[in-house]
Amino acid sequence: MTSLFAALDIATGAGIGKCYKRHRATEFLDFLKRIDAQMPEGLDVHLVMDNYATHKRPKIKAWLACRPHWHVHFTPTSASWINQVERWLQS
Repeated sequence: MTSLFAALDIATGAGIGKCYKRHRATEFLDFLKRIDAQMPEGLDVHLVMDNYATHKRPKIKAWLACRPHWHVHFTPTSASWINQVERWLQS
């Protein structure tokens, strides 16, 4: 089984994706660090994600708390923005 974490820049349509063998907070944190490394300095990041438990682990909360320019928004798992990411992945 493979887990995919994906990010979509809705302004440009560019995406960042990474497959992992597991779906834990460790892998999710690695993915957040990948995004952070690619973001220009001074840019606010709005992280829109579903309510999956991995996204709410103390390790993730602590990392985000140190980055006030990251703004977290939780949505239902079936939210339409997720459909946008899925379409990007299929293209």
